[in-house]
Amino acid sequence: MTEPHQHVVFFIAVVVAAIGATLDWRTGHIPNWLTVSALALAPFVHVARYLHAKESTDTALQEGAYSLAGAAVCAIVPLLLFRQSALGGGDVKLFIALGAILHPILGVEAQMYGFFAGAILAPARLAYEGRLLVTLKNSLSIGANFFLPKSRQRAVDATALSWFRLGPAILVGVVLTAYLHW
Repeated sequence: MTEPHQHVVFFIAVVVAAIGATLDWRTGHIPNWLTVSALALAPFVHVARYLHAKESTDTALQEGAYSLAGAAVCAIVPLLLFRQSALGGGDVKLFIALGAILHPILGVEAQMYGFFAGAILAPARLAYEGRLLVTLKNSLSIGANFFLPKSRQRAVDATALSWFRLGPAILVGVVLTAYLHW
């Protein structure tokens, strides 16, 4: 059986990601009013769409639980990256909210495509700005620090860090996921 009104879920995910991408591009911030409200409303949207399709209450509640599971699963990698100062808090919250909207499997897929898009867009932008080599060196240090004990970790000069606004790449990931599963 196909999921009822799946296109509504994709539409909501694309709209949330588009707002997040636009605000991130313009201001460098993805606001809590967007991410927290999307996260809070997602389980209710899933319950409502299943009840509207005349599914059982148990099935509808199960869909709401899948929404919470999507948020939890989609939090894992972004939180690890945030812990290493490799990802901003707004990006983390946006990934979590999109996980709640898209459920675990599609949420992780959108996240993967978003990271792939970022992995393509960021080096191109950094090379254009002449900061690619310094950024690669810092990235390697940050990555190595993740596996080293605190006593052996190398300090990374905060002024040499390059920030990439990931919101637009996250939007690419969500749009690609919606396109592939429409």
